[in-house]
Amino acid sequence: MTESTANAATTVPGGGRQLPDLYQSGRFVTSIGLRLDEVTGSRVHGFLDLDEEHHTPWGVVHGGVYTTVIESVASIGASAAVLDRGEFAVGVNNNTDFLRSAKRGRAEVLAEPLHQGRSQQLWHAVITRVEDGKPLARGTVRLQNLPLESS
Repeated sequence: MTESTANAATTVPGGGRQLPDLYQSGRFVTSIGLRLDEVTGSRVHGFLDLDEEHHTPWGVVHGGVYTTVIESVASIGASAAVLDRGEFAVGVNNNTDFLRSAKRGRAEVLAEPLHQGRSQQLWHAVITRVEDGKPLARGTVRLQNLPLESS
């Protein structure tokens, strides 16, 4: 998926099924400004531009922003991985470490699987400040694969 096609439903490479339109299916993730330019079952890459809209009352980016991004990219990638089996993935555990504070600037996010099993997956994600390449947060998300009919 390229940035220019990010608003359309995404066909996962190698399969005929499509992910739902990631920017029309819910306002929660889009409200933080997450933009994805690559989505596959083995890698999700994107970015968000951090600013005052993401701040705590103390003027730094809220940790919930990072947790939301990590959960989202892991869930999207894990769902892409099992879409051709008629399944999607839901997070059952999210461990996010906040490594340094930020006030503003572009942050890159990269998520990749550590394990992809029949019933569960484990994904790792890192959010990095583009300006200096320093990590802002990292996390792992354990996900359960479920039949699409159960959604």
